[in-house]
Amino acid sequence: MKCPACGHGMTETAVRGINVDVCKGGCGGLWFDWFELKKVDEEHESVGGDLLHAARDPHVQVDYAARRDCPRCDGIVMMRHFASVKREIEVDECARCGGFFLDHGELNRLRSQYGSEDERQQAAESLFAELFDAGLEDLHDDSEEQAERSRAFARIFRFVLPSHWLPGKQKWGAF
Repeated sequence: MKCPACGHGMTETAVRGINVDVCKGGCGGLWFDWFELKKVDEEHESVGGDLLHAARDPHVQVDYAARRDCPRCDGIVMMRHFASVKREIEVDECARCGGFFLDHGELNRLRSQYGSEDERQQAAESLFAELFDAGLEDLHDDSEEQAERSRAFARIFRFVLPSHWLPGKQKWGAF
């Protein structure tokens, strides 16, 4: 398999029962297949030194802004997005196979951000609350006001056409 960042051949390395492809001697990038990254992305999870300190060639130039093709799926360009709530680390992910490519050093940075999944979850909930709580509350207030207007409108029709609003008493419609 060719590295999506530098084109160098990647070497398969076994870690904690998973096979991770490492760009040894190239850019030092890492390829994780579907759900493999979750098994090694926290600091308390054991990881071999081959992943944390992959041998890389300092002369290899990598364009970090370039779009990258998935090394597993032909013709698929990977999506780049933030890998953490802190929005500090960008990773490349394939939408088809679910694989992740991390540039040299990104796994170390990911592992050092949170001590546990609970800390990560709390940070995500805090960010979500900061971004959306005010807007959600406004929507809730608006929808309550809209529901009351709809109820008032329905009460008018019950008064004007009482026989048509008795459930099961009309011969038409789906009431």
